[in-house]
Amino acid sequence: MGATRLSFCFLSGLPRTGSTVLSAILSQNPALHAGPNSPVCQLMWDAQVSCETAAGEQLAASRRLDFQQQYVAEIPHLFYAATSATTVIDKCRSWTMPDNMAMIRRYITPTPRVIVMTRPVDEVVDSFLAVYEANGVPITREQLLAEGSEPVMRSNDGARAAAESQSDEYLFVTYADFMADPRTTLWRIYEFCEWEPFAHNLDEIVCTHPEDDTFYGLAGLHTVRPTVGARA
Repeated sequence: MGATRLSFCFLSGLPRTGSTVLSAILSQNPALHAGPNSPVCQLMWDAQVSCETAAGEQLAASRRLDFQQQYVAEIPHLFYAATSATTVIDKCRSWTMPDNMAMIRRYITPTPRVIVMTRPVDEVVDSFLAVYEANGVPITREQLLAEGSEPVMRSNDGARAAAESQSDEYLFVTYADFMADPRTTLWRIYEFCEWEPFAHNLDEIVCTHPEDDTFYGLAGLHTVRPTVGARA
């Protein structure tokens, strides 16, 4: 089923940090696939939990405890089966949570490479407030900053856990650095992921894998402009 065909890197960290435009730029390279927010992490987690709880007794009785590894490990390859790229950059804010990193090591690769996008939380909140206001959706700063809230504080908890681990599995990319010098940021990412160099076009950026923001009720949440530059 092509379980060894694809290699994987991961894109995580805080929202409103330029991850959508970064994905659009990386996808210019035909060897790379970088799409919108991915359900792969959640799908793998749900499958793992099912194998260890609801289906666990039947797997044991069938003498197929080995099936869990095969089943969960196949999910990312099935999800990206249609891509012609050889490397996938799977984007999910939750990858940096310790249990999810353990899942990567168990089922995908023992040596993960995770790009972690960061930005001061106050700036992230300001950016979200502007998007919500533009869409006429009422929300307060206090709601966005509440402990464990989505999409800000839980993402921040994951990014903090990654930073505190001091692991070389992570490359931290600040929003300010990316906006000010995208070419250096790309060079750092290529070095970190050990990819062959590629000449990216930073003057005509197009999102080839757009996210449907109607599902979030927030038009413009993942809009990509043709050039890199800071905005709210």
